[in-house]
This record gives sequence, structure tokens and C-alpha cells, in this order.
Amino acid sequence: MFQSDKPYTLDSVVRMVLAAGFFIGLVWLLGYLSSVLVPFVFALLLAYLLNPVASFLERFVRSRSVAVGLTLVGVVAVAVGVVLLVVPLVVDEFAHMGKVLTRLVSDTDFSAEVAGVLPPDVWNWVRDAARSPEVRDLFTSEGALNAVKSALNAALPGLRGVAVGAWNAVAGLLGMFVILLYTVFLLADFGRIRKIWQQYLPERYREGVVGFLKEFEKTMGLYFRGQIVVCLLVGALMAAGFAIIGLPLGIVLGLLIGVLNIAPYLGVAGAIPAVLLAGLKSLEAGESAWIGIGLAVAVMVVVQVIQDVILVPRIQGESLGLSPWLILLSLSVWGKLLGFLGLLIALPMTCLCLSWYRRYLAGREPA
Repeated sequence: MFQSDKPYTLDSVVRMVLAAGFFIGLVWLLGYLSSVLVPFVFALLLAYLLNPVASFLERFVRSRSVAVGLTLVGVVAVAVGVVLLVVPLVVDEFAHMGKVLTRLVSDTDFSAEVAGVLPPDVWNWVRDAARSPEVRDLFTSEGALNAVKSALNAALPGLRGVAVGAWNAVAGLLGMFVILLYTVFLLADFGRIRKIWQQYLPERYREGVVGFLKEFEKTMGLYFRGQIVVCLLVGALMAAGFAIIGLPLGIVLGLLIGVLNIAPYLGVAGAIPAVLLAGLKSLEAGESAWIGIGLAVAVMVVVQVIQDVILVPRIQGESLGLSPWLILLSLSVWGKLLGFLGLLIALPMTCLCLSWYRRYLAGREPA
């Protein structure tokens, strides 16, 4: 299927041009249908991640439907619990940060102490930010809730399109309901699809396609699913560590670092605000800035060691792996082409392309 030792001819060139045209047309079509496809793709990825849990439960309850129901109930319960636990803490952190900014502007002694620690350019930026009405309004309880709502609206634009332009809360609820339905149906059919999908392939292509998709599944299983689990654990560990040392906005920063870790070591970008806030917190408490900075660095180092020594080897094992630059490039390219839909399919499509390329190279090697 993948072998081709023939020289380039007019026919082969025409085929390549047609293939390129088909790819461009497919990207255009996906972009055009993105508002409709986002809920389905989101549900497909969610079902793919939850399928091992549903399959595990199915061994005990002997019913796929019951296993899917238990899986979704568990996920909803965990999500509700996290929201009820995290949101109040985040709101309190935002309100506390607002008080710190107010003191930074009104307390000249505290301002002088902070200015003596920070480089002049950084201090000027912090002072201007603290005086900004928009920043001051953000770091309030109401501002924190508004920020969460704005983030959800920015992160899930496709959900609102499901409601045929109804830009209100009903659209979001309908979008979530559609995603839930998709997830239920996909999870329920995962086992049946695995058994019968090969029957829809022409027999002469069946062996090559099956081998290719097995390679793709291996790549996805080793990296995509494992990396998601690693990101969740790293985010939880960072948030817990920052909360223990009393870092302002520690939970928000910890979760953000976990999300950024979808590209390995990109979470290091969260070190800069963490260090700044840790130093500011120590100065606010009348301590040396280096105490807070040392504690923040210690948390990040400990979590990084846990990630590299324990989490990655145990969860991902000898993964085929995706380089951080390749992950960032795929997210950028697919996100530019298809918006939020592109971000959802970026890593699966990258794994798919890598699997195809490996098999193509293997087919080109001389016997």
C-alpha cells in the first residue's frame, strides 16, 4: 500500500496535485463546519480518554451500558467536586491579590521595599499594572467570576454555534448536552466499532490500513492519553504545593502550568509569575523576598522531579514521544487553519501523520 518505486511521471504528478487539492478542500470544509464539528470532536476525544475506564468497569458489571453510565457519573461527580472546591479558593485568591495591589499603590513603605528588590523596568511595569483600573477590577471576587466566564466563552466558542446563533446561556447548556449525548453514544459503541470496522474496508487494502491504524493507536495510546494524565497530575501537584506555601494565585498558576505541560517543559513559562508572586508575598509578610522565591522554586523542582522520575516512566513508559517543538508547531498550524477545532485535533493528526510517515519509510527501505 505504501510502496512506490516508480519514477515520477505525468500521471503521478497529476495524482499528487489532485491529492494536494483534496487536502486543501478538506481543510476548507473542516473550517466551514467547525462550529458543528467541535462538539463531536470534543466528545470523541473525551470518549477515547474514558474508554479504558468504561472497559475496566465492564469486566465487573458485565454490561457496557451500565459501565458507561457509571463512568459518566463518576466524571461528572469529580468535575462538580473540583469546581466546588477550586472556584471558591480561586475567588479568594483573586480578592487577596487585589488587596496586595491596593497596598502596593497606597503603602509607600511597602512600595519602596518592593522597588528595592525588583529591577527598575520590572518595578515600573508592576506599578503601572497595579494602578490600572482594569487590573484592580479584575482582582476582586466579582472580577474573578467574570474572568472565569470570559475564559469559558473564549475556550469553547464552538458550543454556542450548536444553538444556531443563540448567544446566551441556553446555547451553552445545549452545547454541553450535545457533547454529553455524543460521548454516551461513542462510549457505548466503542467495543462494537472495534470489532466490525474492518468489514467496511476493501479486502485488498484491509491489511495495510489495519497495520497503519494499529501504529496510530500505539502512538496515541503511548503519548496522547498518557500525556493528558501527566498534565492533570502535574497541575494538581503544582496547585497543592503552591497552596501549601501560600503563594498568591497559587492554584491558578499550578493548574495553568499543568495545562501548559501538554508540551513537555512548556510549563516552565509559569515559573516567572510564580517567582514574582512568591517574592511579593514574602515582602508583604515582612520577610526576605528570597524566602518566598526559594519555596516556590523548591515546589517546582520537586514536582518536576516527580514528573520526570515517577509519572512519565510509569504512565508513558518508553513512549514514541513527540518533541516539544513539534507539539507547539502542530498546535500553532492546526489552530491557525481551523481555530478551536484545530487545537482539538492537532495532536491526534500529528500522531496520524507520524504513523503514516514511519510506515512509508519502512515501505521504501530495500528488502
